Amino acid sequence: MKKILFCLGAFAISFCGFSQEQKPAGWKPVEGKIVTQWAGKVTPQNPHPEYPRPQLVRQNWQNINGLWSYAIVPKSSAETKPTAFEGQILVPFAIESALSGVGRTVGKDSVLWYNRLIDFSPKLKDQRVLLHFGAVDWKCDVFVNGKPAGSHQGGYDPFTFDITDLLVKKKQQEITVKVWDPSSDGPQPRGKQIKNPHGIWYTPVTGIWQTVWLETVPTSYISGITPTADIDKQSLTVKTDLKNAGAADKIKIVAMDGTNRVAEQEVTPGTDAVLTISNAKLWSPDSPFLYDLTVSVTRNGKVIDEVKSYFAMRKIGMQAGQDGIQRMTLNNKFLFQYGPLDQGWWPDGLYTAPTDEALKFDILKTKEMGFNMIRKHVKVEPARWYRYCDELGMLVWQDMPSGDMGNHWEPRPGIAGSATDKERTPESEAIFKSEWKAIMDANRNFPSIVVWVPFNEAWGQFKTEEITNWTMQYDPTRLVNSASGGNFYPVGHIIDLHNYPAPVMPSPEIFGAKQIIVLGEFGGLGLPVDKHTWQQKDNWGYQSFKTQEELYAKYASFIQKFESLIKMGLSAAVYTQTTDVEVEINGLMTYDRKVIKFPEAKLKEIHAPLYNPGLVKLK
Repeated sequence: MKKILFCLGAFAISFCGFSQEQKPAGWKPVEGKIVTQWAGKVTPQNPHPEYPRPQLVRQNWQNINGLWSYAIVPKSSAETKPTAFEGQILVPFAIESALSGVGRTVGKDSVLWYNRLIDFSPKLKDQRVLLHFGAVDWKCDVFVNGKPAGSHQGGYDPFTFDITDLLVKKKQQEITVKVWDPSSDGPQPRGKQIKNPHGIWYTPVTGIWQTVWLETVPTSYISGITPTADIDKQSLTVKTDLKNAGAADKIKIVAMDGTNRVAEQEVTPGTDAVLTISNAKLWSPDSPFLYDLTVSVTRNGKVIDEVKSYFAMRKIGMQAGQDGIQRMTLNNKFLFQYGPLDQGWWPDGLYTAPTDEALKFDILKTKEMGFNMIRKHVKVEPARWYRYCDELGMLVWQDMPSGDMGNHWEPRPGIAGSATDKERTPESEAIFKSEWKAIMDANRNFPSIVVWVPFNEAWGQFKTEEITNWTMQYDPTRLVNSASGGNFYPVGHIIDLHNYPAPVMPSPEIFGAKQIIVLGEFGGLGLPVDKHTWQQKDNWGYQSFKTQEELYAKYASFIQKFESLIKMGLSAAVYTQTTDVEVEINGLMTYDRKVIKFPEAKLKEIHAPLYNPGLVKLK
């Protein structure tokens, strides 16, 4: 058996190549559906090998994606690990996906088990071993050498277990993961997943769908940092979370502009550092400048832990125009925000892009088409996706994945676009609140994210005012769009209308003109492209066309309407959508990303006038 050797910190770890039940030759993608151009680059030896946490970088880490054993067993008999496994699954692709090599549905009555053997030769001294999961949908229990390492529920946030004390000496280490995901039969956040995919509802995603990795850290280590920029005060506040701090420890923060040291400060653990960033280079879509950040822990003059990160100096806000209507601002200036509704689905990987190159591709194409914003729709992406938005200058509106849906649109008296909130169970409410906080915690350091969106179109919307006010208080550095697409309440920074297909805008007078006016969805212009659709017939679009020329002409006619809407008070708009998704054919690109339905240069040309700062004058 071939062994792969590598070093983590002060101890060596050797991973089994593959056991007898895990031969690479046994894996191949499930056939029968269209695939992207990157599917052919996926191999069982090295899927998604890139460092998964760009906001907190260390050198001592090891990717453990690859072939794991799997079994699907009845939920009623799933208390212990199966005595035998059914085959191989390629992590980090969900079991329903083609790239997993399995392509099976699990459902609420079954449990999915994963298992993998790893050879460790631990020589630990003042170090800890952390096992990280990027995301597992939905509830999972993790075991190391048959002993519980921890449990987690939530399909969209990363989590970590310290497994140091569970390791055994001079023996193979066994990692086992048990996953239960009720999909659309449960109250948990699930986005567009449904057990019977149709229309705008897609294939379920169960189990591990982001990178699994190991990291070795000192006993006292940096577990998180939170940089908060204030362009008005020309400052950066850095909060550092330090595990097992020593009495004499110091935390040093250094901000860099390339090779130039901009600012530095040393503080004691538990104290925030405040750095002065003079003559700051402000981050914007046209100039997405990122500063480097190094945070280190010293003890008696010796560095015991150090992480690399970055930050941007930018401010998202609101300000009234001369007409009295509230406008969305970036760095204290009005900027119309325009971008596509981005579902983040893939025909071969479902929730998981086939490769890192593919993950970046959609953002690059969006930028080339002249958009400056993306609304990430009822899904959360891996951290590297947001890093690319930071680098490329793409504003992001981040939705909370919807769940526990089924409430009816029963308008509240006298309020257009309103509906009654859903009555959720205490368990359902707690699940939502816990995961929304975890999603915000995991992604709040990415400067590209400028808007949080707790609810979409009354899908499971509950206690709107409570959830919105909590979100605003928890992260006052961003705008909050409480309910994209209706069910309006006089709370939050934004009032958001959905309308298909043509662009319109909500009345600025709703709730006394105290909120920013946006068009959260419009368009949905469809074009099925032969041999590039999820299925051969019965594909769906809000309004379908037969040629690219007809499609572009209709789209261009919509764009012509925006200048007058912007002058009337519109601050942002979202076009549906980046790509086709399963039977939906409303994309700017086909689902397999092989056909761009709109000429990028022509789109960029007609979008450019929307960003003319002269369209709106602020008070």
